[in-house]
Amino acid sequence: APVNGVNWIKMPQGDYITLHRRRYGYRFDFFERARKKEARMAHKRSAFAQKVHGLRAKLHQKARHAEKVAMKRKIDMHQQRLNKHATTDEVKKGAMPTYLLDREQTARAKVLSNTIKQKRKERAGKWEVPLNKVRPISEAEMFSVMRTGKRKKKQWKRVVNKVTFVGEGFTRKPPKYERFIRPAGLRFKKAHVTHPELKATFYLDILSVQKNPQSPLYTSLGVITKGTVIEVNVSDLGLVTPSGKVVWGKYAQVMNNPENDGVINAVLLV
Repeated sequence: APVNGVNWIKMPQGDYITLHRRRYGYRFDFFERARKKEARMAHKRSAFAQKVHGLRAKLHQKARHAEKVAMKRKIDMHQQRLNKHATTDEVKKGAMPTYLLDREQTARAKVLSNTIKQKRKERAGKWEVPLNKVRPISEAEMFSVMRTGKRKKKQWKRVVNKVTFVGEGFTRKPPKYERFIRPAGLRFKKAHVTHPELKATFYLDILSVQKNPQSPLYTSLGVITKGTVIEVNVSDLGLVTPSGKVVWGKYAQVMNNPENDGVINAVLLV
């Protein structure tokens, strides 16, 4: 029944956590705890599988089998396949058995188009990058505490000390709800991107921050550190796909420390 003119039954009952996270962000140890919990799951799952019996065991095994099949499919999706293509060798003189004709004129090769490769890598969230390992950055280095309130006792706000990208139509949240402050002086819109094959550098617009190897939180905040994969606008370079379409955005990896140099230097992932 309506209480004070509001029908509480029809209202969503579980959105308060999401709402709180949107306003104040996650706990600082949220992602670390989630990672540790996921790491412990393998041991918990193993202990449960050894202990369970009867119908529950059958259902558990069926669910695990389905998970393993899905995982195997995902792995196979990224494997190259063998392709047959015609050889340009000269045809030998003399008669040849019919069963050897087809075998002679085709050759096997591992072929996969660049477009399919790119799409599969994007789906998996993995790229072959020139910089494989990066130095881990501590929270103390990444953020500085901003004290707020009348007597400066509140310490829930953080100022990002690294270079960030916020996008074109970015508007700051009201001060009451803004937990992470990205200073305007450290917001970058362009990057110096080097094409490894052309051996030329271009000054291109940044479209988005795809992955920061330090933490998913830094990716969502748009923090750019050494090793970060960014998406840049390459429409001016005139790159085209095999079907003739103009390539709009491509990924590049940041190779320097932008907060020290004052510029972003990146290498295009081709």
